[in-house]
Amino acid sequence: MTTVTIDLPDNIAREARDAGLLTPESLAQLLKDAVRCRAGRQLLDVAKRLQAAAIPPMTEDEIVAEVKAVRAERRIRQSKADDAGRS
Repeated sequence: MTTVTIDLPDNIAREARDAGLLTPESLAQLLKDAVRCRAGRQLLDVAKRLQAAAIPPMTEDEIVAEVKAVRAERRIRQSKADDAGRS
């Protein structure tokens, strides 16, 4: 668990407290929502850049091959990490 200290203007802190937003659960949900929203915006930005670059879409076979390659690489890295942990 991480403890976070923030400085807020008194009026905002009071309104947030009165609205029940300063509880650990509420703050965790607010941050989770903000992170998800930011990730969504970043994904849309990438999609716009890809569209602007006029890169042809991948075929399903190309996507499957890329996924298999990434998984194979991940297995190799994990195997090396497991071997190093046994040493």
